[in-house]
Amino acid sequence: MDCRSLTVNLPNTVPLNIPGLAADLNLYIHGENDRFVSRRIAEEAIWEPYETSLLIDLLTPGGVFVDVGANIGYFSVLAASIVGDDGAVFAFEPDPENFRLLQANLALNDLQQAVTAVPAALAERDGAGQLYLSKDNLGDHQIYAVDDQRESVEIKLLDGGAFLQDRLQRLDLLKVDTQGSEYQVMAGLLPLLQALAKAPHILLELTPLSLRQAGSSGRALVELLGQLRQPFWIVDHIEHRLVASSAEELAQWCDDVDAVFGDAGFMNILVGQAPAA
Repeated sequence: MDCRSLTVNLPNTVPLNIPGLAADLNLYIHGENDRFVSRRIAEEAIWEPYETSLLIDLLTPGGVFVDVGANIGYFSVLAASIVGDDGAVFAFEPDPENFRLLQANLALNDLQQAVTAVPAALAERDGAGQLYLSKDNLGDHQIYAVDDQRESVEIKLLDGGAFLQDRLQRLDLLKVDTQGSEYQVMAGLLPLLQALAKAPHILLELTPLSLRQAGSSGRALVELLGQLRQPFWIVDHIEHRLVASSAEELAQWCDDVDAVFGDAGFMNILVGQAPAA
């Protein structure tokens, strides 16, 4: 693919400012129509600072990172710069415009050979689906319909476990942020994760309302993750610390959120051993 074609009509680049990272990275972002991820990166030159620091702590040269819901490629670019030529990054993003920026950002940072970028969403099985698009939060596209206000595009669904089975032998960090379809993503990946010699760290968004709208629940997702028999941590992005938790505590929190109509509370959680201090 001619990388020049990826950069047509793209906005100016943002030089990232990420503490603890040796590489100089730049990122194309969306314009003013994205009020969240792109705006924050434009203003602060970083996205989710504490989650970013966790990724830096959990990945080393030669490592393997899987990014489900890669958006414009922020975490994939960051991970590829760390794991290097001996590592591997797999980035899954179903939205055509986000995927265009993802590819452009890999080319911009000369990382296109280090990342397998896949224009698809992960699910429990292969198939076709619809992606319902948010007009002002381009990281909030969903593979389920909540109302009739969103336009949609047809996308490819992949069973992540089957896709990755012959493409990796180890997995160090899995990031899943898919606006409510996390249960389906993890259900497809679980057989692969259980077959690995060492369970990966998992950084995942837990939003009970979105999970319920997608046909699952927060409790179901937490109990599924519990099958990996790894520690649970709440990612406290305010205090920049990990708070020890358990599957039952997190499942009860999800039940409590579900009990309040319209409560869109969410948290990021980490599954696996905490990184060394």
